[in-house]
Amino acid sequence: MNLQLFAEEKTERATPRRRQKARERGQVFSSRELVSALVLLAGLIVIKFCGSYIVENAASYLQYVIGEDLLKTDFSLDDIYEMLYSSTMLFIKLVIPIGMGAALTGLVSNLAQIGFVFSLEPLSPKLERINPVEGFRRIFSRRGLIELVKSVVKLALVIYVFYGTLNEFKDRAVLMFDMSFGESVIYFLNLIFKAGLKAGAALLAFSFLDYAYQWYEYEKSLMMSKEDIKEEFKEVEGNPQIKSRIRQVQRQLARRRMIQDVRKADVVITNPTHIAVALGYDASIHDAPVVLAKGTGLVAEKIKDMAEKEDIPIVENRPLAQTLYKTVEVGETIPEDLYNAVAEILAYVYTLKGKRVSG
Repeated sequence: MNLQLFAEEKTERATPRRRQKARERGQVFSSRELVSALVLLAGLIVIKFCGSYIVENAASYLQYVIGEDLLKTDFSLDDIYEMLYSSTMLFIKLVIPIGMGAALTGLVSNLAQIGFVFSLEPLSPKLERINPVEGFRRIFSRRGLIELVKSVVKLALVIYVFYGTLNEFKDRAVLMFDMSFGESVIYFLNLIFKAGLKAGAALLAFSFLDYAYQWYEYEKSLMMSKEDIKEEFKEVEGNPQIKSRIRQVQRQLARRRMIQDVRKADVVITNPTHIAVALGYDASIHDAPVVLAKGTGLVAEKIKDMAEKEDIPIVENRPLAQTLYKTVEVGETIPEDLYNAVAEILAYVYTLKGKRVSG
């Protein structure tokens, strides 16, 4: 039985968290064709602007070699070292401008596409990379076929552009007979440069299509099923059942602490059966009595049981109990409009306990 049939279809767009995790793994999308086309064009432009510099250095080097080194009948080791040094310096002078331009273009084009990403995961060793069976599968996979088609299309574009350039050169080749050697070289180099620009422009146009395709493949690879989104939500927000259980435990602990605070109360005001509110008053701490505990039903019963256990007076006052329960939270002082009603009860309670009412 094919278990894939039971797999939920991935129809949902990737969430920001999934995109971030993919980025941390180094899974980002970019078009190598776009980078290659831009690097090619940048190299050609650098050559165009630095053409005189390149020709002058190459000419001076040839003049030096032909004029001095080739006329020598014997070469010492120092002569050989000097020739190697001058050849190396020429290579550096000619390559650095082109290399720097191409490298800078490649860096900027990559950063423009994916930004700065640092991940060692793509470099981590994986057995499937050295598995010949997996290698053949990648070669003959859909992606491998698409890469082959892309290579053929790029090759066809370049051949077409240079074929057109050769036709142009064929039609104008006779003109070179009337040119000097230097003019012929310049004409030929300009022709090659023009062909390179056309090829670069064609590859750049093709790279935009590749960019769109790479974006489509990347978005498709990040697609999620509804179940994936639910699992991610549980991972980020926590399992709803666990969170509900945590809240329940927190309420139970808070209720237990509240019941224990009844011991500090001076009086418990009841409904008489459904509501119980425990009040405490310490003139050195608060300006008015404070609600230490309140509750209905079973909680009210526990408040009254604790009050009886600690020998705290229980006073029945239905309106006051209801008002205190509805308007005052645990830990808050009573409002001014209840001062008189509560003061009368506290005065009565303190009279029973032989205390003096303060404030």
